[in-house]
Amino acid sequence: MAALRKSAALGFLAVEFDVMAVRGDGLVLMHDDLLGRTVAGHGNVGELSAAELRVKDAGRWFSNDFAGEPVPSFAEAAAFCLAAGVFMNVEIKPVPGEASRTGRLVAQACASLPLGHVLLSSFSAQALKAALDTAPHVPRALLVDELPADWAAKLTALSAVALHVQASQLRPEQAQSIKAAGFGLFCYTVNDAAKARALFAMGVDAICTDRLDLIGPDFFIAPEIT
Repeated sequence: MAALRKSAALGFLAVEFDVMAVRGDGLVLMHDDLLGRTVAGHGNVGELSAAELRVKDAGRWFSNDFAGEPVPSFAEAAAFCLAAGVFMNVEIKPVPGEASRTGRLVAQACASLPLGHVLLSSFSAQALKAALDTAPHVPRALLVDELPADWAAKLTALSAVALHVQASQLRPEQAQSIKAAGFGLFCYTVNDAAKARALFAMGVDAICTDRLDLIGPDFFIAPEIT
């Protein structure tokens, strides 16, 4: 939550975060399926409940200034983003073997959110298919490391609106093909200003960055049409 509050305070109008389903069908903001790196403890995240995770320290790994920062629930994060007017790119991040369940639960949680405020994304086609079946009106995007040869077929099968690809793996001609096919194009994770400018010049619609100090909320403003 500290990160969400910081990004909103800086003027960013969109965020990306990972959502994982845990024991008892709780949904929490979590990247790793194992404790020990960003959240204190040992063992599998999916075996704990949201209440058990909430009392663990999820901030000290980053800085002592954030010691005691709790693991937020998705409901808590979504409420904040809606109140702050911040768009949510919600990555469905299943623990191993829980792709369909996680996709269904995340889609259910997003089904009642106002349209235009959330996009579901995932590396898991299985999770996105479950999301499609559960809440087809909530838009979806497929995450990939490298662009697969059958990217168009994959997006069509999932009724996806966008493709999210690792920035270092995208070539200009690929970007042109994706945009020409009518899909949105998003790149991650871009922490270099020159690279960000090059991607926008290629036709990329949006990027994800960790360097809020180098790539600010008004870094790219589309030229006015005169």
